[in-house]
Amino acid sequence: MRKGFTLIELMLVVIIIGVLSAMVVPRLAGRSEQARIQAAKTDINSSIPLALDLYEMDLGSYPELLDYLKTRPGADAESWRGPYLKKKPLDPWGKAYIYKAPGEHNSDSYDLFSVGKDGQSGTADDIVNWGE
Repeated sequence: MRKGFTLIELMLVVIIIGVLSAMVVPRLAGRSEQARIQAAKTDINSSIPLALDLYEMDLGSYPELLDYLKTRPGADAESWRGPYLKKKPLDPWGKAYIYKAPGEHNSDSYDLFSVGKDGQSGTADDIVNWGE
């Protein structure tokens, strides 16, 4: 009885795995970046705005800083019912979201955006809460 594999059989298995990898890896390569972009859009259009709106309902205006969603803005903020977020919001690339209240683009509320993968404001990969 023969035990083990021949060199030809092992090489065939390696070639088959290589062909399968060559077909699958390129399809998955761009998915992680797409997932990061979608996560940032969800944060900017759903998660963080919900916390900001709750803060605004309790205190009557939007916070000066996103940090105030996590920690009380001061002793005079008696109607603060936070924390509205469990942790400081970071974009999927590990950078803080940029928040301005009142906003330059949304003068009646706030601007909220991520500088995206390149880390530069004003470039094509920025993810914003205003239309362009």
